[in-house]
Amino acid sequence: MGILCFIDDYTNAIVVGSMMQPITDRFRVSREKLAFLVDATSAPIAGLAVISTWIAYEVSLLGAVGQELGIEKSGYSMFFDALSFRFYCLLMIVFVFVHILMGREFGPMKAAQEKAQAQKPPEENRDDLSKTLNDSTLNFSAQKPGRALNALIPIAGLLIFNMTGLWFDGTAKLERDMLEWQAQSLTTPAESMPPKPVDIESLSPLSWVYWREVIGNVQNSPLVLACAALFGLSLALICARLSGSLQLSVMRRCFWRGFKRAMIPLVILILAWSLKNCCDSLKTGKFLASILAGRVSPSLFPPILFLTASVTSFATGTSYGTMAILIPTAVPVAFALDGDTYGLTTMISLGAVLDGAIFGDHCSPISDTTIMSSIASSCNLIDHVRTQLPYSLFVAILALLFAYLPAACGLSPLWSLVLAVLVMLCFFVVLIRLGRKKARSASSV
Repeated sequence: MGILCFIDDYTNAIVVGSMMQPITDRFRVSREKLAFLVDATSAPIAGLAVISTWIAYEVSLLGAVGQELGIEKSGYSMFFDALSFRFYCLLMIVFVFVHILMGREFGPMKAAQEKAQAQKPPEENRDDLSKTLNDSTLNFSAQKPGRALNALIPIAGLLIFNMTGLWFDGTAKLERDMLEWQAQSLTTPAESMPPKPVDIESLSPLSWVYWREVIGNVQNSPLVLACAALFGLSLALICARLSGSLQLSVMRRCFWRGFKRAMIPLVILILAWSLKNCCDSLKTGKFLASILAGRVSPSLFPPILFLTASVTSFATGTSYGTMAILIPTAVPVAFALDGDTYGLTTMISLGAVLDGAIFGDHCSPISDTTIMSSIASSCNLIDHVRTQLPYSLFVAILALLFAYLPAACGLSPLWSLVLAVLVMLCFFVVLIRLGRKKARSASSV
């Protein structure tokens, strides 16, 4: 589900986390693991998708730096060139599948999963609800079972409303850009005009290019998602009331319980935004980027750039801010190391910046995506960060040592990715053997 919800990282986290939580609870999957799976398939997926709320921002930054350096390629072309070197995102997707299929955990996640397997499914959120439902004063009718449509209709409504809102927002932005360009063309010489924006009316709504442009130019995705969530909630209340599954008093108590659960993470999210604004004001990212400029060789620059972007995004909690800082400042350095040509070092550096920025967005405790994943999964934020960080660091180290470094030294991106995946598989094989050895030792005692 996380891979299918590639349009927006916020939508991914909220929809997947809230939908899968009852299912994972039933199978005794820890909330920490659910939060990790939600987080691992939100920003990494949205950052790779050619149709998402991320791509317009990424393409605009790439196009601007390409125009500044005289690179005769569009921002989209540079984005596709960098896709082959998005090792962290690609390896994170592989890691999710491998670690699920292997069934092996390590670090704090192992303890959390063992605790979830040994205990009953989490009841802290169900106790209040079951008491509410069993309260005789509510006159709840147990003879009316729940219906699948009561869940499917609100979910479908949320997704349709969200996509419709993104379409309205994206097309409005494109139409506004075209009108501004046409007005400017009346008073500005042709040689001084900026590039012509996409004419959305000339594209077919059935083409993927149309939706790539529309989704990529969305400016208010959090607002759209909030309105979609409110619409989905309204549908859920209406469906429950019409079917007679829940009475108004029960729905009021459920609503209030959910509101109380969201208050603490909401305060954390507001404080995280405040901290990120402080980091922006202090120019934290520019300081970190300036440390390495002009001090490394071409083969070491992309790996170090990935490390710098990762530290910057983790410290500031913003992927967009990290991209905005490092793409204009670090890519010209890579271009110079390539001999002022658009070569291998420049393309790898593009992927390194984009991936390093997503690393922080994925696991920083002050990242809004991390906080929203913990909210949607009903997982404590600190527990989520503590259990997820070893996994994220493991994938980041694989990407750094066995993908970015070999690729910067001349190995093809495909074989660099294969090398990193093989190392990952070997690691899990060792974990399995150590687990079996430990089990045999325990049984022989």
